[in-house]
Amino acid sequence: MNGPALRPARLRPADVLRTGASGLRARRTRVVLSALGIALGIATMVAVVGLSTSSRADLLDRLDRLGTNLLTAEAGKNELGQDVQLPKSAVAMVERIGPVQHATATGAVNARVRRSDVVPEELASGVTVQAARPDLLDALGARTSQGSWLDPASERLPTVVLGSVAADRLGITAPGAKILLNDRWYVVTGILAPIDLVPTLDRTALVGFPSAERYLGFDGHPTTVFERSTDASVEAVQQVLARTVNPGNEGSVKVSRPSDALAAKAATDKGLTALMLGLGAVALLVGGVGVANTMVISVLERRAEIGLRRALGATKGAIRLQFLTESLLLSALGGTAGAALGAVATLAFARAQGWTAVVPPWSLAGGLGATLVIGVAAGLYPAVRASRLHPTVALNAS
Repeated sequence: MNGPALRPARLRPADVLRTGASGLRARRTRVVLSALGIALGIATMVAVVGLSTSSRADLLDRLDRLGTNLLTAEAGKNELGQDVQLPKSAVAMVERIGPVQHATATGAVNARVRRSDVVPEELASGVTVQAARPDLLDALGARTSQGSWLDPASERLPTVVLGSVAADRLGITAPGAKILLNDRWYVVTGILAPIDLVPTLDRTALVGFPSAERYLGFDGHPTTVFERSTDASVEAVQQVLARTVNPGNEGSVKVSRPSDALAAKAATDKGLTALMLGLGAVALLVGGVGVANTMVISVLERRAEIGLRRALGATKGAIRLQFLTESLLLSALGGTAGAALGAVATLAFARAQGWTAVVPPWSLAGGLGATLVIGVAAGLYPAVRASRLHPTVALNAS
């Protein structure tokens, strides 16, 4: 009489995990080194995505604060290559454009800037001089970091406000100091905070139009006109601004939107992020090779264990599952550590830069998912190789 057919025992999920983990615990140093390769790859990818996202979010936040409705019109050159002068009434003409909410201007002043009279005149300070109107900061959304800005009274006096970079180059740390513009002493009444939309003004010494005309030989013609209009009308104003600023010679006027430079920077950051993600993927691939190498060596070293388990009735599927589980656990260990390390690095760097830290959840999930794929790919061959070992051959080889 035939008895019931024997069926191989199936390992429960808990048994599979325990068996796979026991193989890792027996080789802790090798496991740590192999997991480190995976961790570095995942940490790089998570940190790159997190820092790029945080930087872009900060940039877009600044764009929202500064607005994208600022346009500039700069004097250029005519067909003969000669500098063109904008009319003194340019600001008044721009203000007549219906949607324009605010218009102001600056004018280039031909003046040398020196810290003191002992500095040789031929030694350049790298600071230019611009005449400015009292309403310039309101139009640009800028502010002073120290001291005060020009007002209707001080714009007529020998007073000057320095851009942030100009103050550093001249060694001025606080208002009240004096500097020489040509041969005239000017008192520094304020220092500007960095101006994101018009960074050229950071390297400028700004004086009032009346003061520049009285003391520095300025002719009173603006060289750059700034205007703000409603958001919906920016495109329309941009089309008519050049011929409004300089009627009959609009071809010599360059009209631009300063916020476009910040938007372009955000787009550039995306391209750099893609490059860095590629480098992170290479690091992850190297880590996967390390895991595969670890698993192959583990199979060679544990042939006696494999032979004994096969002799006691373990199926080929059980052996494959054991080594595949080991590979997955090893990769998951590195992936989890790498995701945590990347998130911590993002938080630390973003805080140091004054950004709001953003770690997209998809980057963490994607990183962990990539480690599982790497774990399967790296452990598949060693697992199949282990399952194909014949019990007798494996025991004799030991």
